[in-house]
Amino acid sequence: MTGAYQPIPLPDRADLTDAERAAAAQAFLSTMRKRHSVRDFTDRPVDEAVIADCIAAAASAPSGANHQPWHFVAIADPAMKARIREAAEAEEEAFYAGGGGDEWLAALEPIGTGASKPHLTTAPWLIVVFAERWGTTASGTRRKNYYVPESVGIATGFLITALHMAGLVCLTHTPNPMKFLNDLCARPAAEKPVMILVVGHPAGDATVPAAAKIKKPLAEVMTICRAPASAEG
Repeated sequence: MTGAYQPIPLPDRADLTDAERAAAAQAFLSTMRKRHSVRDFTDRPVDEAVIADCIAAAASAPSGANHQPWHFVAIADPAMKARIREAAEAEEEAFYAGGGGDEWLAALEPIGTGASKPHLTTAPWLIVVFAERWGTTASGTRRKNYYVPESVGIATGFLITALHMAGLVCLTHTPNPMKFLNDLCARPAAEKPVMILVVGHPAGDATVPAAAKIKKPLAEVMTICRAPASAEG
């Protein structure tokens, strides 16, 4: 990831017609609209190779200066999941007891969340996403990373998409604070835990909050600046 600039020919190229491109975009939109954040899981196993491939997809994301400032800890060990649940619920109890503030708690009411997090032990996998705030060179000196939140956010989006494309469901879980995850996952102080992804199969009676399916219309989240029409004559 260091050294002089050396360009290589673009390794992969999509050569679609306009119609094929439009169809592909619409098909992907349809697929992603079927993604749901799930809190009701079964303990049905998921093969480790599937998780590894999804994390490999996440690790292919673009990043500032190509420093790839992320680390993913995939956890299937029931004892470790239980320890994470215990620590997370302790933080959540304080949050829902008032630590989160009235406005935040009111915003969460339509989502139906609470301090109890049984999915942390029921789901077959937890993936803890860490952001590497700084790196280390081969000589052992500290190296600055760039655009860390943005880079890790993109990689996490890749991961959630990869899990969905693999037929799995997941939940983004962000206990606050999350410093306990460094000790439980044996990660260095240079890394900051960003979230826990709960991963697996939905329970037969899984539900989602109706409010979560209300998305802003496209006109509210997109602005198009078109080129001016050419003058005639």
